[in-house]
Amino acid sequence: ISHHPMFWLGSEVNGSTLGILGLGGIGLETAKRGLGFDMKIIYHSRTRKPELEAEYGFKYATLNRVLAQSDFLSIHVPLTPETNRFIGEKQLKKMKSTAILINLSRGPVVDTDALYKALTEGWIAGAGLDVFDPEPVPADHPLLGLDNVVVLPHIGSASNRSRRDMHLLAARNLVAGLKGERLEQCANPEVYESLGI
Repeated sequence: ISHHPMFWLGSEVNGSTLGILGLGGIGLETAKRGLGFDMKIIYHSRTRKPELEAEYGFKYATLNRVLAQSDFLSIHVPLTPETNRFIGEKQLKKMKSTAILINLSRGPVVDTDALYKALTEGWIAGAGLDVFDPEPVPADHPLLGLDNVVVLPHIGSASNRSRRDMHLLAARNLVAGLKGERLEQCANPEVYESLGI
């Protein structure tokens, strides 16, 4: 048995910069948790959130600045034609070589081939993946064999309370929709204008 004193050393969270891509509900909750670790929070979202900047001290930044400054980059965007392969080789090369990419959105948001290259060539230090492209992830997926990747089986909402809350939200949204009112959570709020709500 040999002793390797540097083996268990990792990245310091306290005082580091947490970059958030997509400051919706999950992105916001992730950012708030980062504050508990005294992290500096910068974000890029399709809609700037001045009220959250004022309340929590978050800083809005361009995508390129978030990529370049983040020690941890946490992705929370929906999968749309605009976000498919949103993070590719060009974006990964803008990140710090010590950065950790965390994808909690959808697998195709990050180009898998580019991510593999970034991880094996040292463009970034590591990745935490809750989603894959494709899903379910094949057992021989190349990312699964890397020492600098941590994977989870997309279980962020796998608790009794979370599932209960999801069911209650769905019921409240259904009732609001039937009454012709705005929904508590709406993926396409632009529809309200055409409906006159």
